[in-house]
Amino acid sequence: MSKSSTPKPTESELNILQVLWAKGPSSVRIVNDTLNETREIGYTTTLKLMQIMTEKGLVIRDTSTRSHIYSPNVSEDVTKNNLLNGFLKQTFQGSAGNLVMQALGNHKTSPEELEQIKTLIKEIEKSNHGTNQ
Repeated sequence: MSKSSTPKPTESELNILQVLWAKGPSSVRIVNDTLNETREIGYTTTLKLMQIMTEKGLVIRDTSTRSHIYSPNVSEDVTKNNLLNGFLKQTFQGSAGNLVMQALGNHKTSPEELEQIKTLIKEIEKSNHGTNQ
């Protein structure tokens, strides 16, 4: 499935995709049990959502066994990038800098996270200098 044709998952669908990305191919029961670790959701609700996700092309259903097994049909990276790019355009007029400043200003950042951010900035600066010369 190409980037441009990847359907945007709803919040509930994204929760299911996150389970499938973490656990791999799973039955509705496994997905539902995992979701219920953080909030209560009925089995039939999970089943219906996964059926809709199959129709949308977000997941693939293997019907070769008694218990149908679902697998993600979209990559985690592509999905996150698409959602982030849409959010960035809608909320921050496309400015990644404004997004980062807002996020860092509103949340406590650990020293480890700050080091990772500094390292990323240095890598970006190196790659930008390489393309500007």
